[in-house]
Amino acid sequence: MNALCITLLVVLVIALLLRWLRPTWYWMTFGVTFATVRVLVRYRSVMDACGLTVPPARWRLALARVTNQPPPEARSPRILRLRPTATGLVLRVKLRPGQDAFDFSASSDRLRHSFALHNVVSREIRSGVVELRMTGYDVLKRVRMPAAEPDGVLRVPVALREDGEVHHRDYREVPHALNVGATKSGKSVYQRTLVSGLAPRNVALVGIDCKNGVELAPLSARFTALADNPADAAELLAALVQYMGRVYELIRAEQRISVSLPDAEITADIWDLPAHLRPVPVVLLVDEVAELALAANKAEEVRRDQIVTNLVRLSQLGRAAGIHLEICGQRFGSELGKGITMLRAQLTGRTAHRVNDETSANMAFGDISPDAVLAAVQIDKDRPGTAVAGDSSGGWTRIRAPHTTLRQAVDTCNAHAHRTPSIPELEPFRPAVPVRVLVGKVQPKTASAPAF
Repeated sequence: MNALCITLLVVLVIALLLRWLRPTWYWMTFGVTFATVRVLVRYRSVMDACGLTVPPARWRLALARVTNQPPPEARSPRILRLRPTATGLVLRVKLRPGQDAFDFSASSDRLRHSFALHNVVSREIRSGVVELRMTGYDVLKRVRMPAAEPDGVLRVPVALREDGEVHHRDYREVPHALNVGATKSGKSVYQRTLVSGLAPRNVALVGIDCKNGVELAPLSARFTALADNPADAAELLAALVQYMGRVYELIRAEQRISVSLPDAEITADIWDLPAHLRPVPVVLLVDEVAELALAANKAEEVRRDQIVTNLVRLSQLGRAAGIHLEICGQRFGSELGKGITMLRAQLTGRTAHRVNDETSANMAFGDISPDAVLAAVQIDKDRPGTAVAGDSSGGWTRIRAPHTTLRQAVDTCNAHAHRTPSIPELEPFRPAVPVRVLVGKVQPKTASAPAF
């Protein structure tokens, strides 16, 4: 008896330590079993308490009256599958006639409390089927990105979602994006993570950092072009528009539309061009867009209009030419001047870190989802890097990027400096990378990347 008590005590201590120090291990060893039993035992009563049941069919009521039996209970959605994961449970249910997927989305907070889980997110799989992704612990408290092989040139894992899945920045699906947030909210860390993910890929990075380059200049070994003040930014954007025109001329020259040409070889963008002719995709990162839109005199107003006009052109026309925008700023409203709202309308992807007021959140999600606005305002200041990510379809989720230090990002960019392509139009803006002298070692020569 004493041995059994000691064994149970040791197991309890191990479980508590794992829950505190290694929540993932605790979940895989103890938590998943407890949560599965809890969900299955409480399922019918929870569905009834959350209003997710439907009255019994009329023929069942008639049969009960004829046979003088008690009336049947309300029917709950039928469980199709309950699958454990490394971070929680995935419950797939079949809706009853008259139910809607929105009912489960509206009841997600009540389901979270009823099942004693950390978070519940619902999404519609197909007509009549809803999937509930339930996380057993706070996966955003200490972000650990799973190791994964690159699955696309322009698909970069940048953060972890609240349901335990990896959040990708996919430029093929969402060409342009907006990233807003207050000071110390984690925008710079998100940007470093994004640059670190793009550095090993066949991509040209172009940066505009009007804070004298303090954010992007350390990463300049991997940048094809970099501007650190509004005057250079205006010229850089004009050169980028010129480059876009040259890419479109190449696409027109290679279309060769004729009766004998197969449909699969007709293209209106760079991705269906032959590999030896395909230009390298370009990602333009703007660190603080407000600095480009502010003007103190007439001369700066002319420059500002030119900058905004070229940004709008790139956002409207750049996708087919392989040019993608990543715009960052603390605020992105109409007070920045004409053309800003037109630019914002072209930025499909939206990411909002912690903001200081609801108006700033409305600039990102006000025209998309009121729920996302509320979620952005509620981000805790003690959780830097936490953000709300969504797109123009109205879907959104909480994410948190891993803490990528500046040293880690610099080392990644230096290691892949040989991948930096050369673009003739952008060559005047090529950043001068200082040569690091290695004591006792010979500095290796870096092979130059092919030019387009």
